[in-house]
Amino acid sequence: MKGVVPAAGEGTRLRPLTEDVPKGLVEVDERPILSHVFETLLAAGVDELVVVVGYRKSQIVDRFGDTYRDVPITYVHQRERTGLGHAVSLAEPYLEEPFVVLNGDNVFDGRIDPAIERVRSTGAEAAVLVEEVDRETASETGAVVLEDGHVTGIVEKADDPPSKLVTTGCYVLPPRIFHALALARPADSGEFELSEAVGLLARAGRRVDAVRLPGSRVNVNTPADRERAERLLERSE
Repeated sequence: MKGVVPAAGEGTRLRPLTEDVPKGLVEVDERPILSHVFETLLAAGVDELVVVVGYRKSQIVDRFGDTYRDVPITYVHQRERTGLGHAVSLAEPYLEEPFVVLNGDNVFDGRIDPAIERVRSTGAEAAVLVEEVDRETASETGAVVLEDGHVTGIVEKADDPPSKLVTTGCYVLPPRIFHALALARPADSGEFELSEAVGLLARAGRRVDAVRLPGSRVNVNTPADRERAERLLERSE
């Protein structure tokens, strides 16, 4: 299975750490964030990486080259950062089978295998790895809408979130997601959200399952998040 890693962001909230390097090269526990992301994917059996780069992309390419621990890397350039959905859509030419998306700024202390296994071993066509948070946190990210245990939609940054289950930046998706991405409307911000396309997939009658994250993760957006990610990794050693 191939893994798509969106890593084009500038990381403005991580400044001053990102003044001279892209977000994915900010170090957590003395290693770039992207190294942790790649390790999580490789541990799940991913055998090829498609990395979407943008801000200071040459630094990422120079740092990792064409392979990571013998796993080949293909780089895709996102010239304009217009959302996660757009970033994933750029990887379409390299994907003909189900694939996993793992955002390039998430640090996990566990495995993402359960989401992959759900798609491989059941009738689910897609899976969203989720975690339960408080309502305030749910209002700041993508909250999952469930019906009979299946995902029917994902609501981004709602004042009154539909649930306390939120996305973790990990999705297992079929190639037909690209048709949904082509149909998705941009958010008010002008960005194309992957969550909108996942919702379209579900409303088209495709089974999308929510799978609980075994363990914890930190979305590294600020210097404080970086410190939390380091504490998370220390506890998991």
